[in-house]
Amino acid sequence: MSRFAIGIDLGGTQVRAALVDERGNIYQRSEERTDAEAGPDRVLDQIRVLADKFLSVCDPAAIVGIGVSAPGPLDTNTGTALDIPTLRGFSNYPLQEELQKRLRLPVKLENDGIAAAIGEWQFGAGRGVANLVYVTVSTGIGGGAIADGRVVRGRKGMAGHVGHMSIVPDGELCPCGNKGCFEAYASGTAFAKRARARVVEYSKTSLSIDGETLDSRSVFAAAATGDPLANRLVDEEAEILGRGFTNLLHIFSPEIVIMGGGLSHQFERLRPGIQAYMARWAMPAFRDVKVVRSALGQNSGLVGAAALAFLAQRST
Repeated sequence: MSRFAIGIDLGGTQVRAALVDERGNIYQRSEERTDAEAGPDRVLDQIRVLADKFLSVCDPAAIVGIGVSAPGPLDTNTGTALDIPTLRGFSNYPLQEELQKRLRLPVKLENDGIAAAIGEWQFGAGRGVANLVYVTVSTGIGGGAIADGRVVRGRKGMAGHVGHMSIVPDGELCPCGNKGCFEAYASGTAFAKRARARVVEYSKTSLSIDGETLDSRSVFAAAATGDPLANRLVDEEAEILGRGFTNLLHIFSPEIVIMGGGLSHQFERLRPGIQAYMARWAMPAFRDVKVVRSALGQNSGLVGAAALAFLAQRST
């Protein structure tokens, strides 16, 4: 009999669910906008409704469990949401325990960055690799690592907050409250902010903030047409990403670095600059490490969440 797991990806904007088989194939998926301001009871009811859809179309005996990917910080040892800033009321909240009550199946909880790393390791670009780092570059920056064939979780399961390593002393203010974080310089949000600041200082560009919101997509589109400012901004973004990735090479010694998130859609444009920075500034022994694009795309965390259930079932 084929076995399945339900993966849940809980975010501040959307809650997504998928029925996933042992090979990482998504058989069915569903999603809805997260009622983020309504509190935990409402959000957990949203998760229950999405999961129940799969229980109605699949033999419940074939489902080994449910994995949940959620933003941090989380204490995954106790299953507690310590303080999720994008979800009202999720402060010192027993998220795993409350989900277990509602879903009536074994539940495993994981930080979203680590869950995405697990997804790529088990079913994506990192399959068969014992040492990797996954970095999601989107509204913010997060990630996770696999070392010696094991998931790096650290104290309270909170390892992998790579967006909050400092890369510029006393630099730009980060949403976390610190200054100079990788996220404050290399996230999609930071990239767009930098573009908006530079447009007003530069006359020879097709980019404009008059009457429209200047975002990362419009910068890359302008770069593709040869716009000099847009190309300069993209090259700077690649260099900053390379700086952060170089730090991760030295910390984790991975075989590959996997880039996911919204900006990974522009990976081919960013990759040469990222690799050039790493080739110049990484210690010589680390310079052969390649950066690759996520194979699972936006489903890394969703499939990774399902993989949690499979991994838990194998260990019992």
